[in-house]
Amino acid sequence: MPAAQFGQYPSPTHTIAHLSDPHLLADGARQYGVVDTEAGLKRALERLAHVDPAPGVLVFTGDLADRAEPAAYARLRELVEPAAAALGAQVVWVMGNHDERAPYAAGLFGESSDAPQDRVYDVDGLRVVALDTSVPCYHHGELTDAQLAWLAEVLSTPAPHGTVLAMHHPPIPVPMLRAAEIIELLGQDRLAAVLEGTDVRSIIGGHFHFSSYSTFAGIPVSVASASCYTSDPAPIQRFVSGVDGHQAITMMHVYEDRIVQTIVPLTEAPEVTGFPSDVGAQVEALTSEERREILSRKDSPFNTGRLDPTSDDAR
Repeated sequence: MPAAQFGQYPSPTHTIAHLSDPHLLADGARQYGVVDTEAGLKRALERLAHVDPAPGVLVFTGDLADRAEPAAYARLRELVEPAAAALGAQVVWVMGNHDERAPYAAGLFGESSDAPQDRVYDVDGLRVVALDTSVPCYHHGELTDAQLAWLAEVLSTPAPHGTVLAMHHPPIPVPMLRAAEIIELLGQDRLAAVLEGTDVRSIIGGHFHFSSYSTFAGIPVSVASASCYTSDPAPIQRFVSGVDGHQAITMMHVYEDRIVQTIVPLTEAPEVTGFPSDVGAQVEALTSEERREILSRKDSPFNTGRLDPTSDDAR
């Protein structure tokens, strides 16, 4: 039985977990000698196990392996695929500037290829396009004429629920990390021309190691933070500052007319107020009028601390 509707909006049609930049290393090595990238990825997957509704797809927007080591891609699959299976979710991999095409293709798809790793996924009528913006031997991003032609062909037929374009280098300004301008996606006007008039509803990316939002060619853009280390957007007397903290993932809830993004921090924090999970079902059992009077009215016994919202007296 579907959950009761508390507000004006129906349940989302699709739920997406947007993860980025795990930078996994082989053999338990630590990034910069400090950051336990595997622990960060595990924590992200643990958080997803408690998300309701569960995501139907996990999208990883690049920099999957810090050094493109085959063993790192193997470990990535060992960690992610069982967690995704438990959720009943598909997995979408996207190339990043730290990934390399040959080991990426071999480790994640069992293919021998050094061509751009562009792929299309169907998630119950929602199309997810993984677009490879990597440039061999460089950290900036770019798209070839052939890739843009391929993308135009893919988007020429609308999908039932539209398209989410997943890419590592987000096509937006980075005013809080100007160093990233040096390694941004080049030729963004060419991509904009391809996207004009298509069914792309959202563009998602990573690369910056902090969450950011904008628009591109009239399309909302969401950048997920990293599960390894993050970039401090307000460092003190530092041109660039990477810190082992503030890691997060982004949940995306797709509705017929909009997409909602929510940042989910990976670090634990002390709870100062709350209710146990079984209260949810009890609140669902109330009528909408009872919920409003008990939980919304400022002078109700519940809001003045005099009554449990699910007790018989509350009714």
